[in-house]
Amino acid sequence: MSDDWAIGRLGDLAGGPDSARVTRRGFLGALTGGLFLAPILQSSNRLIAQSPNRPFPLGLQLYAVRDVIKADVPGTLAALAAMGYREVELAGLYGRTAAEFRALLDGAGLKAPAGHVGVPALTDDIEQTIADAKTLGHRYLILPWIGEEYRTVDGWRRAAELLNRAGARCRAAGLHLGYHNHDFEFLPVSGGEAEAPTGYDLLLRHTDPKLVMFELDLFWIRKGGRDALAYFREHRGRFRSVHIKDMAADGAMVDVGQGVMDWKALLNAARRAGVKHFFAEHDEAPDQLAFARASATYLNTLRL
Repeated sequence: MSDDWAIGRLGDLAGGPDSARVTRRGFLGALTGGLFLAPILQSSNRLIAQSPNRPFPLGLQLYAVRDVIKADVPGTLAALAAMGYREVELAGLYGRTAAEFRALLDGAGLKAPAGHVGVPALTDDIEQTIADAKTLGHRYLILPWIGEEYRTVDGWRRAAELLNRAGARCRAAGLHLGYHNHDFEFLPVSGGEAEAPTGYDLLLRHTDPKLVMFELDLFWIRKGGRDALAYFREHRGRFRSVHIKDMAADGAMVDVGQGVMDWKALLNAARRAGVKHFFAEHDEAPDQLAFARASATYLNTLRL
């Protein structure tokens, strides 16, 4: 997810307004009702069956299609299902209640094993957050961002404490809590511990593995100059989900399969490390449904 969404949607660990702002894209100016989605639904049926080359359910983080889904929730979910997606990760409910959104998921034949939520949702509002998560069918609640004031040695430790507390409450309710990274977590921390030189390492070290899991964003860890394969090897069992984002040679984010990342190696390593859920995502796709369709096509043909 982009920093822009995190600032507007989540606030930070200090707490902030849980804004529902969603940035619009120019290509959606002509979008009305569900008419835009009909050709996609009609042309994507060939992708419905799970590819024998891909031994996991195909997933999408709904932030990648945030503008389209804001305009037409049921139509967008149906289009994603027709492309072959079987799981989605939530980033808001787009004006629906948890029960209403669950009904739309069920109608499209989609499951939502995880959802991104802000800090207030994991502290002041945690009881309602847990109730909504159960209604939606979540198994995981994921914190995708922390504010700059927490990016110090002491701040990362405080962030770990917050995650441990919320993780304990989630575990008591039969849920798992996780953390999703950007690139700033992989910057060296001044005065850090020798065994944990970055913010991400500090989180891994100071969170209880029984209470806190991690969702590794494979684009952002590479952007941060770190090796995802090494983290999968060294922290086997800590990762339960990943974000599948591709990077071009110049560092830009592109459709999955159009960049330079070695997806066969990354996804096989993720599976060996214990990852169960794989969500394709693009933070700023110029055509959001085209991204979803192209990424599904690639992942369905990738031999693992």
